[in-house]
Amino acid sequence: MLKIGSVVLGVADVRRAAEFWGAALGFAPRDGEEAGDRWVVLVPPPGRAGVQVALGRSESPVQEHPRVHLDLYADDAAEQAAEVERLVGLGARRVDWDLYPEDPDFVVLADPDGNRFCVIDTSR
Repeated sequence: MLKIGSVVLGVADVRRAAEFWGAALGFAPRDGEEAGDRWVVLVPPPGRAGVQVALGRSESPVQEHPRVHLDLYADDAAEQAAEVERLVGLGARRVDWDLYPEDPDFVVLADPDGNRFCVIDTSR
């Protein structure tokens, strides 16, 4: 049976992306490797489950409405708000998302490369 081994994001600046996603998720480069100019794989800390995130240099433009994106889960609205502010402090930016429903349980952000991702309030 197959399982997902990595989520791969294309980025313009691998080192900057590794710094952002490492801080955002509490992940570190696999096997203590440094982020290179072309590629790095970030893994959860020992004892914590999670899918690794690979960051690869990409020349393609960011999609305004990506077909695939990351959803990051928060336990409730307070944690969601705190995490959004923390991620913005790390370099994410809020996205003026034109597809929000009337009462969204998610906030759309973009990483420093412009890749969209969501922070979800899972209590709803």
